[in-house]
Amino acid sequence: MAKLTSKKRKALPKADFAGGAGKYPIPDKSHARAALARVAANGTPAEIAKVRSAVRKKFPSIAVGGRKGK
Repeated sequence: MAKLTSKKRKALPKADFAGGAGKYPIPDKSHARAALARVAANGTPAEIAKVRSAVRKKFPSIAVGGRKGK
């Protein structure tokens, strides 16, 4: 995952964040995967839904939504 410095994070457009309040940056696929993992571990059901939706919209090639078969 590319290092995201404080300066670079502040320069990101709002479209590069998921979950509201600038909580989960998703400027690239590796950060999007990290956001999914973090929100799954610590987020509310509403936050999980927002992050999954944002990642699915920006990176359709990333599998979102848990295990296969569900």
